[in-house]
Amino acid sequence: MEKNLVWKLLRQHISIPQFAGFVFANLIGMTIVLLGFQFYRDIIPLLTAEDGYLKSNFVVVSKKVGTAQTMNQRPLTFSPSEIDELRNQGFIERVGQFTAAEFKVNASMSIEGKQVLNSELPIESVPDEFVDISSDEWTFSTKDSANATETVVPIILPRSYLAMYNFGFAQNRSLPKVSEGLVGMITFDLLLRGNGQQQQYKGRVIGFSGRLNAILVPQSFMEMANGRFAPDEATAPTRLLVTTGNLAEDNISAFFEDHGFDVENEQLNTEKTTFFLRLMITVVMAIGLVISLLSFYILMLSIYLLVQKNADKLQNLLLIGYKPSQVARPYQLLTIGLNVVVLLLALVVVALVRSHYMRIVEVLFATTGHSSLLPAILMGLLLLVVVTLLNMAVIRRKIIRIWHGKERI
Repeated sequence: MEKNLVWKLLRQHISIPQFAGFVFANLIGMTIVLLGFQFYRDIIPLLTAEDGYLKSNFVVVSKKVGTAQTMNQRPLTFSPSEIDELRNQGFIERVGQFTAAEFKVNASMSIEGKQVLNSELPIESVPDEFVDISSDEWTFSTKDSANATETVVPIILPRSYLAMYNFGFAQNRSLPKVSEGLVGMITFDLLLRGNGQQQQYKGRVIGFSGRLNAILVPQSFMEMANGRFAPDEATAPTRLLVTTGNLAEDNISAFFEDHGFDVENEQLNTEKTTFFLRLMITVVMAIGLVISLLSFYILMLSIYLLVQKNADKLQNLLLIGYKPSQVARPYQLLTIGLNVVVLLLALVVVALVRSHYMRIVEVLFATTGHSSLLPAILMGLLLLVVVTLLNMAVIRRKIIRIWHGKERI
């Protein structure tokens, strides 16, 4: 009976347009906040993840290419004296060389029997100390097949190859997309030619790397292949791997700049991208929070108006023995219901948008997408609890003021 009386008073002055405006505004704000937080939790781990196949504490050093350099015919390769000078610097810990193939290499890549690549491509190797793979995996071996003895060569492909296949070849031909966990689907064969010889080798793709845009093979295989197919060729390296301290230090940056060296620091680029992404998401979430606060203000004004219109009747109910909690409960339940509706609608919108962008993320980062909608759900529940407690406290305070006769029409 007591609930019916208060609910009757509440229903008399409910303004549907006002509450619809609150739901719409709060839905926009809540969706922006939850989507920004969910996007952050989905993307940042992919950007900051360690490369599983190459050690992260090195940078790639090459010589800058410019008009002045071209006119002066300065070589792009590193001489032994330049490499020794690098090694003698106090801030340089290790120096490794890229070893390029001095012979012709024809690469053929197939996925589930469909050939997606057949072209002459360069292959390179780096010292094993820069590769974060066990020696058992990162070595070529000879094994007997049904017809002949074949050499199986472990290969690390650039991650861009996988994105190129997924976005270009697979999407246009309705072929299955490949993630890093499905490397077994890839068949990679190498045909090496030089010194009047040619030999077919079977490649075994063991993974993808985003740090180097090169097809990597073990150093031991490259030395063997160069010695067999190009014994008289020995080109100086055009790129070096350098382990150093903090590149931001003035003496290190000045040394590379004075010598005309260009530093490719993928980790530094990733940190910059991550910083700007964090900044952008923070700004977007701040805008969403402002919209949510404004919608919260709209809701509280609507509730205040409802309470104020019934102030005399509510005070009479309080005077005849109704408790403030009993009088406030219908208004509190109304705000809780509206907040729950907004949260559920926002989560539906976030789930729909996330399903769209995750398809693109899975292709770009070659991941199977192990993340879930849980971050957005937890953030939404947290916001729901905070806003609901504020609503309940404000409404109860309003009812108590009426009870004490401090607010009347």
